[in-house]
Formats: sequence, structure tokens, C-alpha cells
Amino acid sequence: MPLPKVLANMTARGRLAVGGAILAVLVVGYMMFSFASSPGYTTIVSGLDPADTGKMTAALDEKGVAYELQNNGTALAVEKADVGPARIALAESGGVAGGAVQPGFELFDTQKMGSSQMQQQVTYQRAMEGELARTIGEIDGVQGASVQLVLPTENDALLSDDAPEATAAVLLTGAGDPEPAAVKGIASLVASSVKSLKPSKVTITDGAGRLLWPQGNGDDAAGAGGAALAKQTAAQKYQRTLEASLTSVLAQTVGADKARVRVSADIDANQAQQEQLRYGKNSVALKEKTDNERMRGTAGAAGGTAGTAGNVPGYAAAGGNGGGNSNYQKTTGDREYGVDKTVTKTMVAAGGVEKQSVAVLVSDEVPAAQIPAIRNAIAAAAGIDRERGDQLTVSQMAFAKAPAPEAGPSIPTGLLANLKWAVLALGLLVFFILIARHLRKKEQESLASPVWLTEIQSPRSLRDLEAERQAAAARLAAQAAQQPVQPHAVIEAPARRRMEDLAERDPAKVASQVRHWMSED
Repeated sequence: MPLPKVLANMTARGRLAVGGAILAVLVVGYMMFSFASSPGYTTIVSGLDPADTGKMTAALDEKGVAYELQNNGTALAVEKADVGPARIALAESGGVAGGAVQPGFELFDTQKMGSSQMQQQVTYQRAMEGELARTIGEIDGVQGASVQLVLPTENDALLSDDAPEATAAVLLTGAGDPEPAAVKGIASLVASSVKSLKPSKVTITDGAGRLLWPQGNGDDAAGAGGAALAKQTAAQKYQRTLEASLTSVLAQTVGADKARVRVSADIDANQAQQEQLRYGKNSVALKEKTDNERMRGTAGAAGGTAGTAGNVPGYAAAGGNGGGNSNYQKTTGDREYGVDKTVTKTMVAAGGVEKQSVAVLVSDEVPAAQIPAIRNAIAAAAGIDRERGDQLTVSQMAFAKAPAPEAGPSIPTGLLANLKWAVLALGLLVFFILIARHLRKKEQESLASPVWLTEIQSPRSLRDLEAERQAAAARLAAQAAQQPVQPHAVIEAPARRRMEDLAERDPAKVASQVRHWMSED
């Protein structure tokens, strides 16, 4: 049935309901379309100085890039499709979408003729600071960096016997808790980029003011603060790793959220070198030397006594013969032996565990009979050494019930954008299904017909109709005798209307009945 006839056959209340439903669907569709088509912004700059925000927004306005200020003007966000053009615009204006706003070598593009040597030196220093800040900002986990250099000049070397050394200070923003290897890499990067700059002369701090470099490792720097920081970082990393490992073991045995593990470890962060010398039992003669000394001879006549008696003739002095044959012999030797020996040099890496304590809390829902097995498993998994002084404590107690979450997890931005279009399409589909179902129901709905219409299923003779009419008239006359009412005014008018309605609804049946009457004698 056509839609106009369906609407014509509906009541006023039905028309209002359909109109209200159509209006509600249009309003909801418009709101969902507006919500789905609203732009999604992505933060490309954070940790900005409000004084530099105006310069960066002016560069975006010049390029026609829509933006949004966040965090009280310290962060800048643009639409996802404009991230690339926004970064190019900020780079051309001297700002970097990684948080660093220090200008680089583009300072020389606007340098004027006739600048002094001091101006050129200062410009070069500022350019180096900006380039280093941009490079450090590209490191994963570092949102921005600020670099300050102190470079010695030629006059400093001429006026002083001890020329000052170059130094550098780096401030990291948004770095969180960087790894010591990443901090050392930043120090080496800065030292390699500046002439005559040593890594030990580079100072690196984070946004909280903690000193990250120097760390006090050998030639890098000397300081108790750096060594303490390295030891603390190594201990925290070891504790987190061991806690995660033990928690996963307990979650697979006693169940999730039924055990808690805490580890406290004393880590040796010093790097040492050990040398060990061992001698074997076998010896080998390496060098041997022998000296033989021998002397042989006969005795001679003895001389006179010194003085007059021996030198003046006539004075004869009696003297005896002395001496005899001699045979002297002496032998000496020297022998050098070599033995087996082994020299072992071992480099002991930092991070050795000197002592650790493990505390395990188990929920009272776990049977007490499982506690000894849990204790043995944790002791083996954690490597508990009683001789080293390690401690292991396993306690059982009732856990506090976690409160029910008030809100569900946040939906990712990409999924939310697709979900908006999906809900909009689903709403339109449901609307069209309901409208089609309602129209189909109206088409299939049968119109109420009077009783006398159902009786005209086949042509009837005038004789039968006349007999029925006379019987009906007799009944009406009997009723009129009891109640003086004008019957034709009450009965014939509704009958006339029914006949007219029958002729409009089913003209074929009416025509067939009329033809039958006309064919009778």
C-alpha cells in the first residue's frame, strides 16, 4: 500500500508517534555525525616555555594548520592529518616538535655583515646548543632537552697558563627514569660533538633535578653521588625483575591476586678485575751454570829476615826452609728451575647480589597445606642463599577487597573514531528497519468489515433478500411498538454509510451483485 494511504488510515496519535520517531532519529544522527566528524588532536609539543608558544602558534597560523593549546599553554596539539606539516612549520620557525625550542644553525641564515668575532663565537655556540638539543630530543623516552655550553676562547688560553676546559650542561625533560646506558650515550654524544670536551665534563640532570651524569665509573667521573645513583638504579631494576618473575609463578599456582611479592636486594655496582696465579707440581730445569776453580804449585826458599842481618854480608842468619807442594780445587753451580703456573684475569661485572630479602604475602583463601610448598618454590626461584645472609618470609593473611571500578577502561582514540561511524551507521540501519517493518505491518493489516459484508460471498436472489428485509421490518416494527423511536433515522443511515464504504473498498463484489440482480426475471 502506498505511504500516503497508510498515513491516511493511521490515527492522529500514530501520525504523531511516527513524526516524533523520525525527528528523534534525525537529531541523534546529526549529533553523532557532528561528534564523529569532530577533529582528533595529537600532542606534538610538550614542556614548552609560554614565552615561546606565541612564536610557534604564529608559524602554524601562517601555514594554515589548526592547533589546540593544552596544559595551560605548555603543550601544543594538532590534527592527526596535519602532524607532518606542523613539524615542518615549527622547524622553519626555529621550534622543534619534540619539546626543544633552541635554534640551531639556522641562526647563520640571518647573520648580518660586519659582525664581530665575539658575535660570531656566541652565534656558533648557540647554534651548537640548538643542534645538540634537537638530536637529544630524538632519543626514545626524551621529550625535550636543553643544552648549555661553556667554550673556552683563544684569549683565555693566552692570558692563563692553565687554559680552561670546555664544559656542557644538559637538562632532560620527560625522560622518566632513563637507563644508565642511555645517559652515558647522551654524554658521549655531547662530548663527541664539541671540540676538546671530555665526557667527565658533561653534566646531565632530569626534570626533577637529579644528577644523572657523571656516574662515578672509572674515568667517567669521580663522585659518591654518581656511584650511589648507579647502585640504586641497579638494585631497583633487579628487584622489579625478580618481583615480576616470582609473581608470575604464584599467579599460575595459587591464582591471580592471591599473593604479593616484595624483594629488597643489596647490589654490588662496582666493576672489579681479579687476577689469580697458580703453580703446578712439575718442575723443569730452565738454566744451569757450573764454576770449577783449581790451583797446583811447589814451595820456594824462604827469604831472610828484614834488617841488617839479612842485608849485610857476614851476617848469616840461620833460617829454615818452609813451604811445600799445593793442590787447591773449588766447584760451584747454579741451576734455575721453571714450574707450571697459570695466571687468570677475571673482569667482575657490576650487579652482583650481596644480600637479598624476599617477603611473600599469601591470601587466606589459599589452603595452609600449600604454604610449605610455596616457600620451597620461592626459595629455589629467587636463589635464596642462607650462607650469604638471604632471608625469605612467607606469611598468610586476609587481603583487602578491591573496590569496584567506577568507570570502564578508556577507549583508544583510533578505536573511538571508528566506533563513532559504526554507531551512526547502526542507528540509521535500525531506523530504516523499524520504518519498513511498520509499513509492512500496515499493508498486511486487514480492515474491519461489517457482518453483512461477509454474507455476500456469492450472488443471492432478490426473493431471498426481500424475505430477509420483510423479516427485519417485522422485528423493527415489534421493537417500535415497545419503544416509540424512529427506526429509519437510526438504522437506515448507518446502513447507507456501510453500503457506500463497501462500494469504495470492494467495488468488484458490489458490481457482481448488481449484475446478478439485473439478470434475474
